[in-house]
Amino acid sequence: MSATSPDRKPTDAELAILGVIWERRSATVREVFNELGERQGVGYTTVLKLMQIMTDKGLLERDATVRPQVFRAARPQKQTQGQLVRDLVDRAFAGSPGNLVLQALSARKSTPEELREIRAMLDALERQEGGA
Repeated sequence: MSATSPDRKPTDAELAILGVIWERRSATVREVFNELGERQGVGYTTVLKLMQIMTDKGLLERDATVRPQVFRAARPQKQTQGQLVRDLVDRAFAGSPGNLVLQALSARKSTPEELREIRAMLDALERQEGGA
């Protein structure tokens, strides 16, 4: 697996950084630090080093033509989340998305709105399978 392989999964700390960048679309190290530093107790140099590693791993892209340098996610949020879910389903649920969903629904109480969205998604999936 190369350093810039799209299969490189972000760590928890990297996901926190990606969360800030996905929300803002792009950010400097200082902006990420300002969001995460106090909340997660990390220092500026730690955020800087993590963002450099993330760039090497292909998780972030850096615009070095401006000062301070601006970073953006190399892949959309949904793509990264999908990769993480596929990995979790394969590793922890023997490849069964149904088992993942059942476990997720039993782990925490869902809001009525979340349940409506889940029902709508299941209805759409059933229609797709019925028409296929």
